[in-house]
Order: sequence, then C-alpha cells, then structure tokens
Amino acid sequence: MARSVETDQEEAKTSSKEDSSGITEVTVIKQEADETVKEKDNPFPGIDEKKLLRKIDWHIIPILTLLYLLSFIDRANIGNAKIEGLDKSLNLTPAQYNWCLTVFFFTYSLFEIPCNIILKKMKPSIWLPGTMVAWGIVMISMGFVQNYSGLIAARFFLGVAEAGLKPGVIYYLSRWYRRSELQFRVGLFFSAAGAAGAFSGLLAYAISFMHGTRGLEGWRWIFILEGILTVLVALLAFWGVSDYPEKATFLTEEERAFTIERLKYQNVIKENPNGQNKGVEANDDFSWPAIRAAFCDWQVWMGVVLFWSCVAPLYGISLFLPTIINDLGFKKTTAQLMTVPVYIFAATVGIVVAWSADRIKKRTPLIAGSHVAILVGFIMCISTAQPAVVYTGIFLAAAGVYGAHPGNISLISNNLAPNSKRAAGTGIHFAGGNLAGAMAANFYRAKDGPRYILGHALEIGFVALGLVTVSIMAYTYDKINKKRDRQMANGEHIKYTEQELSEQGDRAVTFRYML
Repeated sequence: MARSVETDQEEAKTSSKEDSSGITEVTVIKQEADETVKEKDNPFPGIDEKKLLRKIDWHIIPILTLLYLLSFIDRANIGNAKIEGLDKSLNLTPAQYNWCLTVFFFTYSLFEIPCNIILKKMKPSIWLPGTMVAWGIVMISMGFVQNYSGLIAARFFLGVAEAGLKPGVIYYLSRWYRRSELQFRVGLFFSAAGAAGAFSGLLAYAISFMHGTRGLEGWRWIFILEGILTVLVALLAFWGVSDYPEKATFLTEEERAFTIERLKYQNVIKENPNGQNKGVEANDDFSWPAIRAAFCDWQVWMGVVLFWSCVAPLYGISLFLPTIINDLGFKKTTAQLMTVPVYIFAATVGIVVAWSADRIKKRTPLIAGSHVAILVGFIMCISTAQPAVVYTGIFLAAAGVYGAHPGNISLISNNLAPNSKRAAGTGIHFAGGNLAGAMAANFYRAKDGPRYILGHALEIGFVALGLVTVSIMAYTYDKINKKRDRQMANGEHIKYTEQELSEQGDRAVTFRYML
C-alpha cells in the first residue's frame, strides 16, 4: 500500500539532519502536502503506515503506561496510607505530614532537567527501568520507617528517583511520533495516572486487611507490596522498553527505515514560494547553545505557569481525595473505594480529549475548555458542604485536569526545536511546573476540613491563571506564525543558509508553531 502523508491542506515543509544516534529531527516550514505519495515516488511500497503505527503503539505505549501507573501509585499512595493510620502510628503533626508531601516535589523538580539531559546521551531501555528500580527500593523502605525523620528522608529520595521518568518519556515519545500524533499518545500514557488513582484505592482497600500480619500495620504493607511490585515490573522493563527507531528490534529493516523517514519528511512540500527547495536542517547533535536557548525561551516559562494550573489541582485531588471523601462523613474503607469512579471517568475523558486534539491538530482550544471544567468543578466544591455536590464537583475537576494536562505537555514539546532544546525545554517545563505540586501539598490543611475552603479557593486561582496564560500563548503563537508567513512571502528566508536556519530551530522564519 502506498505510504500516506499527514496533511489536510495545512502548511508544512521540513528538512532534517541525523544526530549521533541516527535519528532525524524535523523543522516545520510550510504544511501543504498531498494526501498520498504517488506509487512511483514511494521508496517503501510494501509499508502500510497505519498498520505500522499501530505496531509501534503496541510496543511503545503499554510498557510506558505501566511504568507511569506504578510511578503515580508510589508517589500518591501516602494519601491512602494516611487513611489507614500512618500519621497516628508515626505521631505526625498535620504540618509534619504536609512537609512529607512537599519535600518530594523539591527533589523531583530539581533533578528533572539533568535527568532529561542524561537521557539525551543514554539508552532509554537502560535509563527508564533503572530509575524505576531505584524508586521501588525507596518505596519498600518507606514501609519500615519509624518516625517523621525516616518518612521525610524516604520521600526526599523518592523524588530524586522518580525525576527521570515522566519528562524522559515525553521526550522519548517525541522521537517516535509526529507532532500531530503526540497528544493522543501522551493522553494514553497520562491516563495511567487515572488508572493509578483507581487502582491505588482498590489496592489500598485490599491491603488494609493485612493489618497485623507479621506485626506490621496495614499502611506499611501498602508501601512494601507496592514497592515490590514496582521492582519486579522494572526488571521486566529492561527487556520491554525499546530504544530509538533505528535500533528497535521489533521492526524490520524496512520498517525502521520508513519510521525514520516519516519523521524526516513529515509535512513536506516540493517547493517553497520562491521555487527553491531550500529547507531547514535540524541539527540534532548534543548542543549546549540549544540547551541554553531553552532557558531563555518565553514559551517554556509560559508553559511552566500553564503547568501550574494543571499540576496544582492534579495533586490536590490525588493527595487529598481520600481524606476529603472521608471528611464528608464516609468510612475510611468506603472513602478508598469512592476514589475509583472519579479516576476512571477522568482517565476516559482525558483520552477522548487527547484524541480530539490530534484529530483537529490544535492544542490550546481544548486546553482552555478543560480549564473551564476544572474551574466549574472547584466552584461546586467550595460553594456547599453537601456531599453529593462536592463529589460531583470533584468528578468534573478531575476530568478537566486529565483533559488539560496532556495538551499542555504536548504543546511545549511540539513547539521546541531542535532535539537538544526540546530535551532541555521539556525538563525545565516539568521541573518548574511540578513545583506546583509542592504548593498543592499544603493547600488542604487538616484544620480546614471538612469544607477545605482555602484549598479549593487556591485551586480556583491557579486554574483562572491558566486560562489567562493559555489565551496569551495562543494569541502569541498565531501572531508569530502570521508574521513568518509574511516574511517568507517576501523571501526573507533566502537570506539564511540551511545551517543557519537549523541553528535557529523554532526561532527560524520557516518554523510554524502549533496552536
């Protein structure tokens, strides 16, 4: 079957340059390709692109989703452990418990940037499972802590160990999928957080019956058993995680070549307006100037603020949902189980929104719409103490979070080039954005229950800030794209060599931001 080329009358033209690992990166120039490549021009007549993409999905997405599921369980199960008596057993004050939540985010944020830079130089099949083994061991150790000092130290090192996973996976996915294919895969990956929330509640409920086994409280068994599960899965992941396309053993030689080619020539047109086929080579070599450029890019820091508006409600819900439901008057076992439908619904909505975003090739409209849902949800929570209304508001807020977060992640990843800049920029985006987790860990204070007006109000403020931010970003992207259209129409890109355009990356006049 002839190879299909992604278009829909959009503007694109790309060119590329191989990095040291052989992967090519694309820089978008003008999207205006034919629906299909004519058979005589197709060097891969035996490849069915859709079938190949499904094959890649089945080998890439499930294992990454499983890794993130366990990651999210292991960072958020402290909320389930608290319901089972962790704070009482260790004689924690409310302030000490909140500090145990907060310290995770300090180290998690601090190490995300260097971890992504390391991943640029290492094999994903070694790096990603290796970090998983580390945090699994830390999680097991949390089951044996005896006091506040031990718990806060364990949470400190849990943040260090988990820092390499999520931003690393986003960068890794960007090396397999086109820009317009990324959010749906991020949505599938991120849905693991929803599944983790649901599974964590069920698992904590089941493990709670082990209270007293071998003289250990139920909350200790939550940490120990979930940590052992993490280590076992990590050992399998050393064989389950593939490296980049040119070394993927599950692809044939022709499929590997085509996978690289489809990224290299995504959105290509034969000629630009002046009749020359002058493209941009994306220099993919490890580049400190490109990394420095990421620190100076306006969109990275705007993306951090937008990240706050997703992460604050995400962790507000994941860390305190069992407690909030418990304080509404439900028994602790019932509270654990009532978290499950919230996460299942949110994960489903997140996948649907991500699929829709890739379908329309837009990010910002659906991010904004999801923020409206979060806002309405928290307004419902803050407006009354009626359990049914609060529970419904949590449903709506969680669904909005899971709709917005993959879009935010994809928006920044889509709009950074070349690869070194994307690796660093993604790390900065996550590192700065996850500091909101440290803030959210202190939003819901024990003395504010059961209404938690302060916590809900702070969430509303962050979400409103996110709405303003995404509106500014959409307007700015559109303005820059239109300006570059005019510049190219005037032939301004002719002033630069391909190497110069390559070094400019997403700042090149030939690059178009995805809205």
